[in-house]
Amino acid sequence: MASIDTTTSISNSKPADRMRPVRTWLYCIALLVLIMVAVGGITRLTGSGLSITSWKPISGIIPPLTDADWQAEYEGYRQIPQFQVNNHWMSVEDFKSIFWWEWIHRFLGRMIGFAFAIPFVVFLVQKRFSWNLAGPLAALFVLGGLQGALGWWMVSSGLSELTSVSQYRLAAHLSAAALLFMALVSVARSLEPEAPKTPVRSVEWWGTVALLVLIFVQLIAGAFVAGLDAGFGYNTWPLMGDSFVPPGMASLDPFWKNIFENTTTVQFIHRCIAYLIVIYLGFRLWQQSRAGGFGGVHQWLPRLAGLILFQVALGITTLLMVIPIELAVAHQVTAFILLGTTIAYLTDMRRAPRV
Repeated sequence: MASIDTTTSISNSKPADRMRPVRTWLYCIALLVLIMVAVGGITRLTGSGLSITSWKPISGIIPPLTDADWQAEYEGYRQIPQFQVNNHWMSVEDFKSIFWWEWIHRFLGRMIGFAFAIPFVVFLVQKRFSWNLAGPLAALFVLGGLQGALGWWMVSSGLSELTSVSQYRLAAHLSAAALLFMALVSVARSLEPEAPKTPVRSVEWWGTVALLVLIFVQLIAGAFVAGLDAGFGYNTWPLMGDSFVPPGMASLDPFWKNIFENTTTVQFIHRCIAYLIVIYLGFRLWQQSRAGGFGGVHQWLPRLAGLILFQVALGITTLLMVIPIELAVAHQVTAFILLGTTIAYLTDMRRAPRV
């Protein structure tokens, strides 16, 4: 009985982890962002992103409820080039099938705002975090709002001249979502009660920063592939058609436009960055194995390796199967998971002792 009392006393002497609800909240918001990214991918692949032609941040939360409401939404869609060029065959009933995906995407964005703001105020009142932490968290809320504005800016690019959204604005929208997701994971991870004890060398830190940059650049390159439907250009691997370097990669003038507007060049760049990431990852694994192995904070590195190899296999399969929606969305979501895992690794390294 005495031993039980002693154990209880020791347990009760440990400081309460008051930040655990805050961490859980931030991870839940990150998960919601990930779900929104998946729905956004479905919205794009089903051609649904331009189905709502107005931005009503408050009243837009209510979907069409009557036949007159549906007719009004349909008439708005009939005025844009996508309907007139690609979807002029659509009836109101056909239109509903694309409308709902875009409405769900926007609805999730609003719900994320509520899911962030309400607990934020509650935790502030409970004094679970200081004003020093409240500032960065408020900045995350502003970043989330900016993401909504970027989304409308992206959609507006396809309402007057284009039959789809601008690939430049799509890349900006996806990049902002990635930054928000990484920031949420990083802040949540930094609130863990115990800091890692594994010493971290500067070369290990900067090596992981380089990996994060490569993965982020690859995400942006993937956004251009998606925005231009460049994945449909060559559905062969490892060659593009009959060669590793396909013809026509410099067909646009000036040359820089090929990097962002030539579907062949955009797909080639996306492939090459993937090869570079795999080669660099192999180097980092070799480097870390010689420097002390994968214990402590460096347990993240083999996990990253597994995720990257899975992502490469998923990308190749998506390409060879001519971009099925399920695989394409999984490929996009896995890219975000890779970014989140890498930023968690970096956050743990930042909190660890430096040598």
